[in-house]
Amino acid sequence: MTAPTRREQPPSEPDTADRPDRVAPGDKLVGAFRSALPALVGYLAVRTVGLVTLWLWARAVGARPAALLTESDGEWYLRIAQHGYDGYERAQSDMAFFPLYPHLVGALEPLTPLGARATALAVAGLAAFAAAWGLYAVGETLYDRRVGILLAVLWGVLPHSIVQNMSYSEGIFTAFAAWCLWALLRGHWLVAGLLSLCAGLTRPTGSALLAVVCLAAVIALVRRRDGWRPAAALLLAPAGWLGYLAWVGWRTGRPDGWFHIQDAGWGTTFDLGVDTVRVARRVLAHPSALAMYVVTLVVLVAVALFVLAVLDRQPWQLLLYSALILLTTLGAAGYYHAKARFLLPAFPLLLPVAVALARAGWARAVTVLAPLAILSAYFGGYVLMIWNRSP
Repeated sequence: MTAPTRREQPPSEPDTADRPDRVAPGDKLVGAFRSALPALVGYLAVRTVGLVTLWLWARAVGARPAALLTESDGEWYLRIAQHGYDGYERAQSDMAFFPLYPHLVGALEPLTPLGARATALAVAGLAAFAAAWGLYAVGETLYDRRVGILLAVLWGVLPHSIVQNMSYSEGIFTAFAAWCLWALLRGHWLVAGLLSLCAGLTRPTGSALLAVVCLAAVIALVRRRDGWRPAAALLLAPAGWLGYLAWVGWRTGRPDGWFHIQDAGWGTTFDLGVDTVRVARRVLAHPSALAMYVVTLVVLVAVALFVLAVLDRQPWQLLLYSALILLTTLGAAGYYHAKARFLLPAFPLLLPVAVALARAGWARAVTVLAPLAILSAYFGGYVLMIWNRSP
């Protein structure tokens, strides 16, 4: 088995515009799905282990799995989906939460027999499935199918991967980010711009993705490449993020309204990582809960993986995206216990691990992934059944 090597240039799609036998879009989609099927099956397998573990654990103690999967931030999203934003009067305003995911749930819930809670979980689960497909596409584009498969499965066995099946927005944001970065690598400017717009309506870290798309578009315009499409992407990419911040500013009567809500209501500010380092030192110096040790380990490993990504010379688009996710996550004060969850969308950090496992061979890869899946399943149950704070 040959070792995977990074492709210097992503494979270009064949120009079939003038061919009478060109491939129909539906056939291309079916072909892409078949190519990604092993990755999707592997991802679903490891997530099923986690969900079954949670279900058995919850049943043993008389808890309701659906309620556990929609608790904490999930309850805020459900309230927005059912009643809209409540305004600026509350001490903790729900306008801190970006609108695409809860509004999508609110729009779909009347069309299904599931109810709001189940609809929210279904949307989150389908979005995570789309994200796993996007991760496969990025890994396959840069390396080969083995790396794409392992990248998707690795994302499914992260310690906080239970969040991918909760009524949270990390899964849908990762889907937008993965497919946006894939579109950039393939030169699909309009797709990249639209997906960045959607990501900017989904989470605050949409700022990281729009920065990548905008910079890539500016470079293309300066080099006079791809005609008008980079300019269109440059206009589309920041529209969602800036538009929501502008709306919150209008609702609150102050231009920095969203940032004020984060500071005054939720205790989140940006201090370039001073608080993160302070809390990490306290966790490592004193007895702490398991969840805090795991978060600290994830943070340290994430930084190390970023260094490896730089040494591996990942495409600058992925490096910049990962760097900005790390900066916005680790540089923010507050909610230390949730930083590992906030890093879930930083999937390019997993590429060095996926490449190493692909080079090791399938037997060794499975030997590593199997215990990771078991540990992830346990930890997912732990954070929902024992840990008394949000994941």
